[in-house]
Amino acid sequence: MANIILFDNEIRNFFLPLAYTRPVCEIRIGILTISEKWQRWLGGEISYITQDYLAEKYPIDYGKENYLINGSALPSAQLCRLIQQMEFNEAFLNGEELVVAKLDEEQFERLIHDEDIGELKGFDLSGTDYIKLNRLWDIFHYNDKALQEDFDLITKGRTSQPISETNRILGAENIFLEEGACVEFSTINATKGPVYIGKNAEIMEGCLIRGGLALCDHAKLKMGTRIYGATTLGPYSKAGGEVNNSVIHSNSNKGHDGYLGNSVIGDWCNLGAGTNNSNLKNNYAEVRVWDYSTEGFIPTGHQFCGMIMGDHSKCAINTTFNTGTVIGTSTNIYGPGFPRNFVPSFSWGGAHGFQTYQTDKAFETIERVLERRKQDFEIPDRLIMLRIFEDTAKFRRWE
Repeated sequence: MANIILFDNEIRNFFLPLAYTRPVCEIRIGILTISEKWQRWLGGEISYITQDYLAEKYPIDYGKENYLINGSALPSAQLCRLIQQMEFNEAFLNGEELVVAKLDEEQFERLIHDEDIGELKGFDLSGTDYIKLNRLWDIFHYNDKALQEDFDLITKGRTSQPISETNRILGAENIFLEEGACVEFSTINATKGPVYIGKNAEIMEGCLIRGGLALCDHAKLKMGTRIYGATTLGPYSKAGGEVNNSVIHSNSNKGHDGYLGNSVIGDWCNLGAGTNNSNLKNNYAEVRVWDYSTEGFIPTGHQFCGMIMGDHSKCAINTTFNTGTVIGTSTNIYGPGFPRNFVPSFSWGGAHGFQTYQTDKAFETIERVLERRKQDFEIPDRLIMLRIFEDTAKFRRWE
């Protein structure tokens, strides 16, 4: 069986703060993470080439036959057919950026030891149909297409669990319930996009859903939730209120009223009751967001862009976020008014000002949050968070 090695390259910094705590391929888009997609499509074992401080949690493995794949590229039927026809020493390129290379064991050993592997025979992928993520906002921008592709992949040749007759349904053929999924007294319109409801996921009474929607395993929609515009809830996440075209990763909660639109929320986040974000400027101008690679604000090319929130970040009740806000890892935001459009990692405060969220206090919170889900804050994760604290100190300019 071939080894699938998903690598981060220089554009990894474009995916911060999400990429602080994971390789790019562990970002969720559609129903699955990028790594889960590749494993399903190609059937090999997954390993990683990523930042040194992430390597213990995301190790590398290789063998006689190795596919080196860009972690920001999503598989497609057309791309996978090309990959399966590859010979050793061949590479597929997106312009000058490497997408896939096939290497033997000797070549790969030279690669990881920074030795010359020889010239690869390159082929341009122009005209090939696949999704390539280049910036954070691509996650929600392409979520519609990725969700449809994942839905087709996961449900092909399978039969959905029956949906209760208490619901009002349009497009029943585009709705799939896994074992243990529960949906009662809700309205679902799947004519504009598929609705996938994972194992033991629940849609409570009174929800209004307009697909696409991916409600992953054990995720939950609270009573009266309104969902539209290609939205994903990762495993064990909860949502309430109004959600439009957003991706919420695993174990995160937006459990109450409030609006979330054109946004990406990391793992283990919590949005307090009444939290709202703006996704459109009052003058309808192009949205600009903070970019870690240039350490400044850059144009997105989009009129609609909400907020990006890194892992383990929280906000209090009635928090309001401006258009294009980027929030780092392990922040705690509260108080009246709009906080700044860029909130560094390990920040504590709001519009009135910030102080440093020291690691002893931050780690206490993480331990409590994980304990509720019967998980431990293990040493590799502690070391990752300590490294993030050090690497992001330069952005906490009040220190």
